[in-house]
Amino acid sequence: MENLARGQRLPLSNIVAGTTVRIGLQGQGLSLDFACFGLDAQGKLSDDRYMIFFNQPTSPCGGVALSDVAGDLQGFQFDLSKLPQTIERIVITSSIDGSGTMSQLQSGYLRLLDQDIEKARFAFSGTDFSAEKAVMLGEFYRKDGLWRFMTIGQGFNGGLDALVTHFGGSLAEAAPTPSLPPTAPAEVKKVSLSKVSLTKAGQSHKVSLEKGAGAPKKLIVKATWLDNGDDADDNDDLDLRVGLLLPDGKMKFITAPDAPGSFASAPYALHLGDTVTASAKEPATETVEVNPDIARLSGGQVVMVFSVYSALSNGAVSVASMRPKMVMQYGEQIVECDFDFRTSKHADDDTVYTYVIGTAIINEDSITLAPSGKTSEPGSENTPWIFMNGNEPRIEVIGPVVFKGKEKSKEAQFNQGNPYRYV
Repeated sequence: MENLARGQRLPLSNIVAGTTVRIGLQGQGLSLDFACFGLDAQGKLSDDRYMIFFNQPTSPCGGVALSDVAGDLQGFQFDLSKLPQTIERIVITSSIDGSGTMSQLQSGYLRLLDQDIEKARFAFSGTDFSAEKAVMLGEFYRKDGLWRFMTIGQGFNGGLDALVTHFGGSLAEAAPTPSLPPTAPAEVKKVSLSKVSLTKAGQSHKVSLEKGAGAPKKLIVKATWLDNGDDADDNDDLDLRVGLLLPDGKMKFITAPDAPGSFASAPYALHLGDTVTASAKEPATETVEVNPDIARLSGGQVVMVFSVYSALSNGAVSVASMRPKMVMQYGEQIVECDFDFRTSKHADDDTVYTYVIGTAIINEDSITLAPSGKTSEPGSENTPWIFMNGNEPRIEVIGPVVFKGKEKSKEAQFNQGNPYRYV
């Protein structure tokens, strides 16, 4: 494995035998977004569909795509032979998602892989930067008909939108251009940067639900968390749990594997499965798919509460140290609930088992997302329960205890005297 310096160049043939190569990306200390830009001979993004990032995961030709790389925060898969001749360079970038500057970055790297074998690595840290909010890390480029790779490490004071502008791309938020005449070529789709991050209790964001044949078919909610860093392998297993307040005032509970729900029938939300491991480099993820038509199908407004739970049987651990957060995606709209539980009064208490990440109010026309920050009391196994204060949900962790597997037989004992029950 070769360690690369800033500005170093090498032929692609030094990395892989053909034109298929993978890149893994890592950064510690900041929340980062990674993107690739396919540029023409003038160094411009002449076709916005060749910006590959969280809202546009694949190029039209299939030559560049987001890809999970084991051990890394993000990755890209390249088959450079598929790229049109108009694409001369592919620039890999990183930008800060939220506040901060690149000088606060603890460490990071870009690594080149032949399938799963690391061939070269470009390491960087905050000492390499100052007030930048975005960085060009490296690029593939054509020379004499062959592909080569170069490390860059050049920063920008602006973020992802500044990168788009620098490369000549068009932002979706820009004012619309006049309609083209019928004989003109179709306008290229604008790049959408519609990612919203909610970090404090009391914040909220409304997403409009689209109608018609082209509307997104699923509302995808993912909970992620990291290894807590204590070198133990048996206490990094959280469970994503979802409570649903139905139009009739009753509550439903879904979690995997015992009560996964259903997408096509009530409760119109499906848990895709249990994840039992996490690492500092590779977050664990559990996913729930929600039918966007859930309110109409259920007969009215549905309120959902998303929480993560650490069973005592998995080993004592501070859930806050695992940085749980939730990301909801509906088409090109992405909303992140990232309340930092490490600031809560129970942050270091390993007997606090439930952390409420966020809530969703779903009507026929919209979804309103909000972070929570609510936790269970120390030693409590209770689940989150939803009360409505007018149009606003209030969460209290007083719901019935729910266990899974061999522990399920203990539920009745814990729930004696509790008036709340799931349907």
